[in-house]
Amino acid sequence: MVKSMTGFGRAEIEENKRRITVEIKGVNHRYLDESVKLPKSFSMFEASIRKVLKEYIERGKVDVFISCEDMNEENVTIKYNKTVAAEYLKYLREMKEEFGLEDDVRVSTLSRYPEVFCLEEEPADEEEIWKSLEKVVRMAAEKFVESRQKEGENLKLDLNGKLDNMETMVAEIEKRSPEVVKEYQEKLTAKIKELLADREIDEGRILTEVGICADKLCVDEETVRLKSHIKAVREELEKDCSVGRKLDFIAQEMNREANTTLSKANDLELSNIAINLKTEIEKVREQIQNIE
Repeated sequence: MVKSMTGFGRAEIEENKRRITVEIKGVNHRYLDESVKLPKSFSMFEASIRKVLKEYIERGKVDVFISCEDMNEENVTIKYNKTVAAEYLKYLREMKEEFGLEDDVRVSTLSRYPEVFCLEEEPADEEEIWKSLEKVVRMAAEKFVESRQKEGENLKLDLNGKLDNMETMVAEIEKRSPEVVKEYQEKLTAKIKELLADREIDEGRILTEVGICADKLCVDEETVRLKSHIKAVREELEKDCSVGRKLDFIAQEMNREANTTLSKANDLELSNIAINLKTEIEKVREQIQNIE
């Protein structure tokens, strides 16, 4: 199935008092270029996330945004640092003795000093987090692929329509080309006879030379290859894999054959058809740039 490189997928999951949201956006790119933005607490999972994404995506510039809302209030505890409190109390008493101060130290006073009390988070269960994270990443990736496939079907329909137009033009070239060659042969033969009217000439030699010149205008090889390339594109569009790079190569070959046809055209009608064919091939190449 043809897939576009443009797509979007979003998924959200709420497990173990965490809400994790994943968004994936993709646009055209020659290769796979991933950008993953995630919370600092999830940084250890980045390599694993990229590995999962490669199962779903082969080409394109892909931006992944991951956010997490932790609703677990039980993973934060208050820690009493007895050693720090004792140090503060020791120096306060020294100050009292040294300066003759009133001893007004209370528990409430001591508790406000830095590091006597602090909040401490319980270590997170990485395996538990990854299970949830992997699940939601895959959900978002599947939706992302679905959107690419939907857009890919539209591209396929459009490309097949353009290929139909190209086949029509190639058929017109095939019809007109022999007529152009014949007309050229007749004109060239008449011209040679006119120039050599007063001389004895070998009719066989003239026909041979005219035939050689006329063969240079023949585009049979080009039209055969063009039809072969059009068929190849249709076959690639039916494959269930990444075909964008191969299609781009075939389109380049089609353009080369169209250029050769145009260079050989010794006729206004044939030139116009070849120009229109080149224009249609360029449209095909532009659309192919959107295919994974």
